[in-house]
Amino acid sequence: MDTAWDIGRVADTLLEAERSRTARTSLAEEWPDLDVERAYRAQDLALRRRHEQGETTVGIKLGLTSKAKQQQMKGTEPSVAWLTDAMELDGDRPIPHDSMIHPRAEPEIVFVMRDRLRGPGVTAASALAAVGSVVAGLEIIDSRFAGYGFTLPDAIADNNSSGVFATGPVVRSTEGLDLALEGCLLEVDGAVVDSAAGASVLGHPAQALAFAANQLARRGHAIEPGWLVLTGGMTNAVPVEPGARIAAHFTSLGSIVLSA
Repeated sequence: MDTAWDIGRVADTLLEAERSRTARTSLAEEWPDLDVERAYRAQDLALRRRHEQGETTVGIKLGLTSKAKQQQMKGTEPSVAWLTDAMELDGDRPIPHDSMIHPRAEPEIVFVMRDRLRGPGVTAASALAAVGSVVAGLEIIDSRFAGYGFTLPDAIADNNSSGVFATGPVVRSTEGLDLALEGCLLEVDGAVVDSAAGASVLGHPAQALAFAANQLARRGHAIEPGWLVLTGGMTNAVPVEPGARIAAHFTSLGSIVLSA
């Protein structure tokens, strides 16, 4: 049997790991040719597989938006991945702990797009001009790699450790908001475990949005009207234990509370 690695095998291996809740070791260790370009191709193929299963693209998510995370992963820029409707938590639905491997929570500033945004040449100012509104977000990431031990290509191929996400009820215009100074407290079971401001996301979340538009353009994609853009974790990601209560409290964007 031919067991050679290729783009299709990478996509299918990670989708199966997600379905079976099976953590594995680095793919890049087995396939040294898995670079960033090949990883994005595998990510896009996995999205097509999700579409074939009835999922719909609802937006994008960014990873590695802090200098510390980039240094940790030996990357020089953020990474971009996909959001589908199957990843969105609605209403009072709890975190699906029994369908995840090792979930972790991180708060995010989320843009809701009004206009189509396509690179190249998108700046933070032109990106922000395409935004319809801003909401709070709480993402529950879930890597398919044991102990979150992965390379940058691994993480990209794994759709930036996508799990599920929720958005808050407070909807604000970008006008009058200083998103670089938008603060957030992350709370687990009533105890504050971390805090950050929007400046932790590339200096300003609009920089993350501009980066995403330009990066997607290199892959032949654009950010579409109505899409959500999760601009990247503001704090470190904290483990979510069964039965835990996770809350993110923002300065201007309200609060999100999820239970596992």
